[in-house]
Amino acid sequence: MKLFEIEYISLIAGFILLIVGLWGIISQRNIIKMIISFSILDTSVHLLLVAVGYIRNRTAPIIDSSVNKLNAANEITDPLPQALVLTAIVIGVGITALLLTYALKLFRQNSSLEINQYKSLKW
Repeated sequence: MKLFEIEYISLIAGFILLIVGLWGIISQRNIIKMIISFSILDTSVHLLLVAVGYIRNRTAPIIDSSVNKLNAANEITDPLPQALVLTAIVIGVGITALLLTYALKLFRQNSSLEINQYKSLKW
């Protein structure tokens, strides 16, 4: 087992992006930077899902003449992680658009994107 195989590189990159995204959400005070950090966190989850669903020496989940139809379950990868990632990408884009719209509305009302400037949101 080599450390620099493609599965491990993807997992390590996903965890690094996860940590960067979480750090950005927690530490930043600018709403746009927080939204960018959320997008990085979202992308890291996609990368981790694809890395976990990857199986070495398997083909794409398309059954054609190159795949033995009797032994197809052992020759193709599971298409479920790919479908989950595609769905998560669409949901992530929608949430990011909603967050950006909310940030624009907040900026128009208060002329600031710094979270500390919003006293009406505090208890």
